[in-house]
Amino acid sequence: MNWKKHDYDDIPGTYVFDGKTANAAYGLNKLLFSFNHEENRQAFAADPGAYADKFGITAAQKAALLDSDYLQLLRLGANIYFLAKLAVPRGFTMQDTGAAFQGITTEEFQAKLDAKAEDLRAKLDAAGGFWNG
Repeated sequence: MNWKKHDYDDIPGTYVFDGKTANAAYGLNKLLFSFNHEENRQAFAADPGAYADKFGITAAQKAALLDSDYLQLLRLGANIYFLAKLAVPRGFTMQDTGAAFQGITTEEFQAKLDAKAEDLRAKLDAAGGFWNG
């Protein structure tokens, strides 16, 4: 399949999830989505490599999956919402995964969130008590 180049393709630190990415990562995202069912999470826990092989994912996707390299999985086209289905049941919080996506510690990520929240109450008050983006 031929894909058109877009202006957003080369934004540093950005991993765009578009048709091209979705197509290349279909098997990976099908695997991640399968974790909606407990029996699939158990099958993966019992033999991650064999479970991954059922979905025809690439060698790079499998390596990132088995290494729990969430940032690399994102780079390789994992849908961020489906990726949570892998991370959260394994004891990772959304803050842990957010930190991994940015290549920083969870504590650094939480500090960034806290800093962004400092003036949130003032912003909400100025906007009439709600924020619309």
